[in-house]
Amino acid sequence: MGFGGPIGLIVVGLILAFALNDQEVGPLNMWTLGIILALAGVLWLVLTIIQQNTRRKHTTMATTTDAQGRQATTQRTDVSDPPPPPAV
Repeated sequence: MGFGGPIGLIVVGLILAFALNDQEVGPLNMWTLGIILALAGVLWLVLTIIQQNTRRKHTTMATTTDAQGRQATTQRTDVSDPPPPPAV
């Protein structure tokens, strides 16, 4: 997921809030609707940044037993970065 959607939502919300601040469409006040859209865009942007900056950790343990009954345990930990957002 990229940054275009959240930034677009913030821009549309701020345009509604500040350019059409005295307008009303039925029971909707454009300032209130714009602020709600801008805040939703900010929340979406923060969640996208958090998701893209998380690392994934995967741990695998394996125990093997030889013919004499001795056991050996190995542990493997892989840390990987999340995949980059798709290019448009």
